[in-house]
Amino acid sequence: MRELGRAAREAARALARADRATKDRALEAIARAIRARRDELLEANRADLEQARRAGHDAAFLDRLALGESGIEQMAAGLEAVAALEDPVGRLSERRRGPSGIEVARMRVPLGVIAIVYESRPNVTADAAGLCLKAGNACILRGGAEALASNRAIAACVQDGLAEAGLPQTAVQMVATADRAAVGELARLREYVDVLVPRGGKALIARLAEEARVPMLKHLEGVCHVYVDDRADLDMALRIVDNAKTQRYGTCNTMETLLVAEGVAARFLPAIGEIFRAKGVEMRACARARAYLPDARPATERDYATEWLAPVVSIRVVDGLAEAMAHIAEYGSQHTDAIVTEDRARAERFLREVDSSSVLWNASTRFADGYEYGLGAEIGISTDRLHARGPVGLEGLTTQKYVVFGHGEVRR
Repeated sequence: MRELGRAAREAARALARADRATKDRALEAIARAIRARRDELLEANRADLEQARRAGHDAAFLDRLALGESGIEQMAAGLEAVAALEDPVGRLSERRRGPSGIEVARMRVPLGVIAIVYESRPNVTADAAGLCLKAGNACILRGGAEALASNRAIAACVQDGLAEAGLPQTAVQMVATADRAAVGELARLREYVDVLVPRGGKALIARLAEEARVPMLKHLEGVCHVYVDDRADLDMALRIVDNAKTQRYGTCNTMETLLVAEGVAARFLPAIGEIFRAKGVEMRACARARAYLPDARPATERDYATEWLAPVVSIRVVDGLAEAMAHIAEYGSQHTDAIVTEDRARAERFLREVDSSSVLWNASTRFADGYEYGLGAEIGISTDRLHARGPVGLEGLTTQKYVVFGHGEVRR
């Protein structure tokens, strides 16, 4: 791990000097390699999926692990989208002249070396490599053992793209071992690693939060809510709630708890209940909600704090906006929460007061990711308050330093 760190530090210096055209050539070459090797990537992913099935992993896990042709195209398109973004490195802001005559500005610069530890999503290999590269950072990638064949195949495409653009191949390195001890060692390499980004389950992130000596960008859970206000367009609310829960079950921005205002519960809950039943979604509801959903299981306090990552949803009827926000404050994970309402004042209050990294009005929680936010892709989602919050794209992978333009001034 120390050898990987040393090589990454050297590569980071080369990347910090690279101009936009060079980095974009590498990104475009990686995208071409991914498309050209589609069959190889699919074969590697099939091997990982078969091994995961034999190991008894559930459907949500297999969904996260699967690439498919659409997933491969999305990886390639994501890299091209990152190439099309403005390069943040070297950008000046807040330039002003002081009383002494000197001009002071802030310049965006790379973070340096970023380590990403992730579990079953092989697309992270391409997304992380592309974003780190564009932002001028070297990266060390440690994917899960269950996606080893897929990750290696994608990493080979990355290596080819770097070489074609004349950039050091050590700018993106995969950890070759599945040994868990390597993760702990990586999290302690303060002399080589500048930022650690864990992407995975709560157990992985909690472990790294305990062991890491390197600063982290992280979120522990995605206990996401949709609140249907009594001034909501109920047809719109049905579409949003259905999508937020059932479009994909195993993602961190999937709705886990539905909150419904008492004033519309009698009309809305039977309709959404019919949709959930048809799709095999298990409902766990409070007593007031079960009056309209008699087949729902009684919800417990623990249910409201659970990130299901499965076809299970917690449901609660609330008196109104204030109680909905109080529920989110008590049980939420500061990840993503949404309100459906036609009342602008209520929506603006929700947007202002709900303390989450993404807060949405009249839109599905599934939009809370870097690609949908126009970041090209994302390195992860941060619910921390320092440096970066929400989906972390290019700007979140840079920092700022002060630069001063003088004209011979001396301090008196």
